[in-house]
Amino acid sequence: MNPIIKPSSELRKNYNSIAEICRTMKTPVFLTKNGEGDTVIMDIETYSRREEELKEAERLLAIERARFAGTRGYTVDEFEQNMREAIKKGASSNG
Repeated sequence: MNPIIKPSSELRKNYNSIAEICRTMKTPVFLTKNGEGDTVIMDIETYSRREEELKEAERLLAIERARFAGTRGYTVDEFEQNMREAIKKGASSNG
């Protein structure tokens, strides 16, 4: 999909129609000022979705960086086993 680009003056004149484009097309609208990119607007749902996607991408990137640095990862089964052992140790040292 091609980006939607509007002059910033359009926002003042037709806020409702621009907001409707954002909501229905689930895409940002790029506003220009004097022919140059100036501002991006989007509906709250699209913004929230993008923020969640960004957080997930950052989390995955951190995992990949740790893997490349040699940090050992664990499978779900290994993690569960380690947790069971830690719980067992904690229970036996408290009793």
